[in-house]
Amino acid sequence: MKPTIPTARTVAKLGASRPLPEGRAGMLRLDFNENTVGCSPEVVRALARLTSERLAMYPEYRTATARLARHFGVQPAELLLTNGIDDGLRLIVDAYIDPRDAVLVVEPTFDMYRFYSNIAGARVTSLRYDREMRFPLADVLQALRGSKRHSRPPRAFFLANPNNPTGSLVAPAALRQILEAAPRTLVLIDEAYFEFSGVTVLPWIHRYPNLVVARTFSKAMGLASLRLGCLFANCEVIATLQKASSPFPVNTAALVAADAACRDRAFVRNYVREIRCSREELERGLAKLGILTYPSAANFLLADFGPRAPAILRRLASQGILLRDRTSDFGRPGYVRITIGTRAQTRRLLRAIAKLW
Repeated sequence: MKPTIPTARTVAKLGASRPLPEGRAGMLRLDFNENTVGCSPEVVRALARLTSERLAMYPEYRTATARLARHFGVQPAELLLTNGIDDGLRLIVDAYIDPRDAVLVVEPTFDMYRFYSNIAGARVTSLRYDREMRFPLADVLQALRGSKRHSRPPRAFFLANPNNPTGSLVAPAALRQILEAAPRTLVLIDEAYFEFSGVTVLPWIHRYPNLVVARTFSKAMGLASLRLGCLFANCEVIATLQKASSPFPVNTAALVAADAACRDRAFVRNYVREIRCSREELERGLAKLGILTYPSAANFLLADFGPRAPAILRRLASQGILLRDRTSDFGRPGYVRITIGTRAQTRRLLRAIAKLW
């Protein structure tokens, strides 16, 4: 008999791990909110110039951090590079969340907020977007201030803005109310889709000491495979997060690619313009078919295909078109998240849906 190795109690309570998607190359990938045209050619050229000597060395971060800080308009001490936003979330939980601490989320949202909080043994309080995918501001403010239902303010509040998978955007005025209601709560504003929404609170890190802002190079920049994220906060918070960080969290190729991506502003600007136009075209096309969609400020659209959704998704996949089933977020089949591709890709998708609908 093989010996049984005891599992940490918080991990033992987790469900089975979900297999990552494989075999997506060559397909129209509208399922993971990736850049559907690829990264800037400047990134490819920069990576091609990497020498064997540099690849044999451990990464150095000072120069890259200084350049990226200039790009984002912050001081180097206000920026921490992470292995994607996922790694940034883990750092926040490791540095600030103890077992039994309360964490607040508004669901459905990015499931890694709950995942890392559960591993830490935190108590996750979940509020919900309503049927129109509207943000429950009054309930959030009540939870942050403490009430009979929420005896103490949570230790952390995780908010994606725009939210994934709803696409909804919380306005700056509401974000200001949240931050002022929660002076003792660490508030993470996850701006993974900032380039598409144009709404940011990054300059507010100088005003609110409890604010952390997250950004990624995986979406508009097209660097998902290189796993690079950024956390922004005041110097004290960044110093605390660095204590929980590994010595070499980001690889050299990611640093080189990020620098090149930031220098090619025209590429990102043109790509974002194309995606916004394509999003509008997809909304109109689905509306003509009678398919309900929800307003989105991101590079994806949430649609309700009704009970026929699973069959339609299978048929689309057989034609090389991948969409994301979000049944688990809403408790019934029908909800589908569609990554926005180029207008040509959107027209291909609409033609395929029309034939199945």
